[in-house]
Amino acid sequence: MYRGLTGYKLPIRTAGEPCAAFVPNPLPPEPPATWDAALFQRASVSLGRLSGVTTLLPDPHLFLYSYIRKEALLSSQIEGTQSSLSELLLFENSALPGLPLDDVQEVSNYVAAMNHGLARLREGFPLSLRLVQEVHRELLAKGRGCEQQPGEFRRSQNWIGGTRPGNALFVPPPPDHLLDCLGALEKFLRDETVPSLVRAALAHVQFETIHPFLDGNGRVGRLLITLLLCQDGVLPQPLLYLSLYLKKNRTTYYELLQRVRETGDWEAWIEFFLTGVEETANQATETVARLLRLFQADRARLYELGRAAGSAPRVHEFMQRQPVVSSPTIVAALGLSKPTANAALSLLVKLGLAGEITGQQRGRLYAYKEYLRILSEGTEPL
Repeated sequence: MYRGLTGYKLPIRTAGEPCAAFVPNPLPPEPPATWDAALFQRASVSLGRLSGVTTLLPDPHLFLYSYIRKEALLSSQIEGTQSSLSELLLFENSALPGLPLDDVQEVSNYVAAMNHGLARLREGFPLSLRLVQEVHRELLAKGRGCEQQPGEFRRSQNWIGGTRPGNALFVPPPPDHLLDCLGALEKFLRDETVPSLVRAALAHVQFETIHPFLDGNGRVGRLLITLLLCQDGVLPQPLLYLSLYLKKNRTTYYELLQRVRETGDWEAWIEFFLTGVEETANQATETVARLLRLFQADRARLYELGRAAGSAPRVHEFMQRQPVVSSPTIVAALGLSKPTANAALSLLVKLGLAGEITGQQRGRLYAYKEYLRILSEGTEPL
């Protein structure tokens, strides 16, 4: 639907030249946004199926360690970060030399930001501007961007695209309009008259339009989707890595954000968003099923060995939660002796279930190879 500008353009002067900043109207849109009921139902059913799969897991947190990292990686890749899932897991285990530390640190920060936001929601803290600031502080705590006022709304003008404000693709609201825009957004986040999925879709665009931080807006905006769906109970666990869909359709993603601002076509964006939820939830459900089949098959191979398997089944179970490990990690987590842990890892390597991935004699790391391969699908840097 064509509504025209979804806000107003405000003449300002920044970086020594005049330009027009865009101040968005509060949500919900006027006239109200509409959406395809059948598509909405399919997306909701797909999310419900994904949530249902998690109830089949012996440990509901079985995949969270890796899934959160996959979403972190994909969201960072949209911003141009060139890192892989394997590099992130290596970094978290030992920060091996030779890794692209700025890129990997950025992804690791995203993991910390998501975990912080989810923990605060579990404590009963509401999804609010304060929580958004806390999440941003975690996101820029270390490495690249740490000098860009982590956790603080910007006090200077920014712009998107172009080399200067005058040729920018988009200029967000001036700093003195931020709190009004953000206050209206916070109010909308609690508007239960709008279904959670649609509210997440609209809120994401609004946050990207306000662009309240000097850096990290895209990643925080995508985190906002996950946090809202988890808060509303639509997604019991953060198993929906929507950034895979946004990464694959990055050009369309950015075009639709701008189209909403310029023409008010919320319907095209909502259709794109719901299609992504349906597609991504179905893929995630299938991934969970594939991993369960993998775990069951590998567990059966170990139990066929009887007592000769030793502690390998326990180590295998631990690697389902954390697919890259070291012998000291196993010793500390499972209370095994070092020889016992090494023997278990050696057996897993012999069976082809695990592989040593550093090529070093000291500080060796082992990966659950097939598990990591399945999880890494779609995370290859562009």
